[in-house]
Amino acid sequence: MLLAAGVLAAGITVVAKWLIIGKHRPGEHALFTPYVWRSELADTFTEVLAAPWFANVTSGTWALNFWLRLLGAKIGPGVWCDSYWLPETDLVTLGAGATINRGCVVQTHLFQDRLLSMDTVTFGAGATLGPGGVILPAASIDRHATVGPVSLVMRGERVPPGTRWTGNPIGPWEEMNA
Repeated sequence: MLLAAGVLAAGITVVAKWLIIGKHRPGEHALFTPYVWRSELADTFTEVLAAPWFANVTSGTWALNFWLRLLGAKIGPGVWCDSYWLPETDLVTLGAGATINRGCVVQTHLFQDRLLSMDTVTFGAGATLGPGGVILPAASIDRHATVGPVSLVMRGERVPPGTRWTGNPIGPWEEMNA
């Protein structure tokens, strides 16, 4: 019964997203416009319906990846995604073997100066965002790069391939010598 309820909640959320908002695109929208209200309504289906009944219990599984793909995210094979918090899924690309750890926020929008500003977030193949990490719009973590736990990738930043970063905001991850 619980499995059926979870699948139903996930399905209703997918249908609601596509009917209410359609496909998210990069751009700006004035704060008190129908688009912003529709976007918030569609997001409410995720937070109130799909998260407790489906997304929380499928974190880190193929089922969560499949559901996020239905919502519009571009997710490559072998992705470990332990967070459903990809607000505008159409703007998210997770390359093959990328890792999004527990408690991460892949933030594709910001509110500033009474504008909703949306942009893409990209993870290259094998990129990692540590537990509790946040990445802001127009940012990317390139191939095999790692961002440490509870770290913030600022808007528009690019983490170069094969490098390690940590902090809030991020800086080079330097090993401590004992």
